[in-house]
Amino acid sequence: MEFIIEACKESMLNSINHLEKELINIRAGKANPSMLSSIRLDYYGSMTPLSQIANVNTPDAQTISIQPWEKDKLPDIEKAIMIANLGFNPMNNGESVIITIPPLTEERRKELVKIAKSEIEKAKISIRNSRKEANNDIKKIDISTDQKAISEDDIQNLTNEFIKQVDKIYSVKEKEILSV
Repeated sequence: MEFIIEACKESMLNSINHLEKELINIRAGKANPSMLSSIRLDYYGSMTPLSQIANVNTPDAQTISIQPWEKDKLPDIEKAIMIANLGFNPMNNGESVIITIPPLTEERRKELVKIAKSEIEKAKISIRNSRKEANNDIKKIDISTDQKAISEDDIQNLTNEFIKQVDKIYSVKEKEILSV
């Protein structure tokens, strides 16, 4: 029975980790190399993360600089950024690709908060699905009704704990997005 609760906890932790990865992609107006973490491009026949074929850094709060190890990859990098549809306009200066992060408008900030809220809801649904699966597994085990009730209470407490954690993550991200 403990293994069911541990599996449930692990699944809920995975939901939190996934949420945090998704929220990194929601930018708050400051340049960050992780904004490009989802970009992959063909590098000698295999899809490779941008960070493995170029140096990605932020010389200032509004600029991302991408310097590939091989200069002939500049057009491919530029194309991959455009295809990723992140709202960036890359500029190739022959040495590197430069992305200027425009300041966010109030309207865009509200839009980003909605996107973040959507990711939060997905995480909560995932956590609740983990609870449902664990409760179903407990019902299948041959144990006393009291033990089942205790286990279901433990799982509910775990669910409440993770939902609170998700809400905290959201409030931090919302402040980050809305602060100018």
